[in-house]
Amino acid sequence: MNSGFRSMHPAVALLYYAGLLLFALLAFHPLFLVTEIAGLLALLLLQGQVRLLLRGLPFMLLMAASVAVLNPLFSHRGAHILFYWLDQPVTLEAVLYGLIMMTVLLTVFIWFVSYNYTVTTDKFMYLFAAAAPRTALLTLMAIRFVPLFQRRLRQITLIQRLRGVDVSTGSLSKRMKDGMTLLKVLLTWSLEDALQTGDSMTARGYGTAKRSTYSIFKLDLQDKLVLLVLAISGIITLLCWLQGYGTLEIYPRMKKMDYGWQDAIMYGSFCLFVLIPAGLEGKEKWLWRSSKRNMYPSAILKKTGTHSMSSRSQ
Repeated sequence: MNSGFRSMHPAVALLYYAGLLLFALLAFHPLFLVTEIAGLLALLLLQGQVRLLLRGLPFMLLMAASVAVLNPLFSHRGAHILFYWLDQPVTLEAVLYGLIMMTVLLTVFIWFVSYNYTVTTDKFMYLFAAAAPRTALLTLMAIRFVPLFQRRLRQITLIQRLRGVDVSTGSLSKRMKDGMTLLKVLLTWSLEDALQTGDSMTARGYGTAKRSTYSIFKLDLQDKLVLLVLAISGIITLLCWLQGYGTLEIYPRMKKMDYGWQDAIMYGSFCLFVLIPAGLEGKEKWLWRSSKRNMYPSAILKKTGTHSMSSRSQ
């Protein structure tokens, strides 16, 4: 079901997710990162994609936690030494830097989950096919190969298991040999499919003339208003960052976290940028529930009135 933010023009989604990714990499501050994670989680919750997020959450936590643990063990910069590990100092600055990097990774992972759900393949082609049709097509096909390979590998594993080819049983040499067999079958199948796709595109005349396009996406008044608000709030946030606000300096010595009116302006514009899609989704949910409440009492009254009229006639 396409509603709320997912049903808006692809240019709105492109500006939003590009801004989120940019701010996640630039605004090296825990307050901004936690706010961005909260905005993305609220958007996914309102879109009903919590199960999709929970499916990849163990991998996200494992990768992010590994960065938080390994950074203080390999980086010994900082002025405040907490303790020594194998004769190497573990500093407070290295621990805090690892925690912030963990938050950055979590933000990027959740960003990918929300982006993949909102920006579908037809939206991606609409955004980039006009400017670079070949690059857009190759990028889309490359992204498509990741889930395609996973699905094909599961099919090949089930079929080859009947022939005794199984990477989960046997000695190490047998597992490696069976794994190479599965990989060979997967690559052969994929190359044959790629050749068939290329022959089909050549037979259909792909690339022989200028490509025509058709799109169902049109900018309406709401799209323009949201684009304007996103652009203004994003520009304000970026200008404040260029002035040195919204960052936390940790190395070589962690500085004091000052919070002035300039930081408040930056944080307010940042919250507006992050929370607009969640607000649109919440508005759609509220309108849907209001329409259901207004519809059901009238239906009950009609049913009750019809029943009373039939009883009177009897």
